[in-house]
Amino acid sequence: MDKDAHIRKFDKQAKKYEKLQKKDPTARFRKRIIPDADGKTLEVAIGTGLNLPYYRNVTELTGIDFSSEMLNAASKITHSYPFEINLEQADVETIHFEKNSFDTIVSSLSFCSYENPVQILNRFQRWSKPDGKVLMLEHGKSTNRMLRGIQRGIDPLAYKMIGCHQQRDIIGFVDESQLEVLKVERALAGLIYFIWARPQK
Repeated sequence: MDKDAHIRKFDKQAKKYEKLQKKDPTARFRKRIIPDADGKTLEVAIGTGLNLPYYRNVTELTGIDFSSEMLNAASKITHSYPFEINLEQADVETIHFEKNSFDTIVSSLSFCSYENPVQILNRFQRWSKPDGKVLMLEHGKSTNRMLRGIQRGIDPLAYKMIGCHQQRDIIGFVDESQLEVLKVERALAGLIYFIWARPQK
């Protein structure tokens, strides 16, 4: 999909995600991993800021997203949090950060849409401090055979309509990357992935 068309799809969904700031059905999943972030943190595809309530030990947060509408929604709530938050409209596939910049890198429900997910994970490797961490809350291929069949069937339409693949092998991407996996948990018949990783030593 053309990148500009992809961005427009997410711009159009911003109002829907902004409403989730009041009642987010994914909150219980975010609570399971986002509080583990600490120090100087990068959140990629920050969207409307649904992770912000669950940061506990972050000292400074950089949030990037390629959707200006998503960032506009996030900017309305950043004043509510006690740590510095810097929002930037940028594409994680092309933005530049210095090597060893962040204590924590967070990605939530964004690897469904990237064209080159392994390359992005390798960017995380470069941007992480040597003792840093990468936290991923993602959705992808289920462990249930029937659900995998449904995911496979709806994948082309979902990507066309909302820019989101339904059956990605998230663990496979991480294993193929330069990151080292520390822990993996799954939920909802394996649809939801919790991954704690770090840069390879």
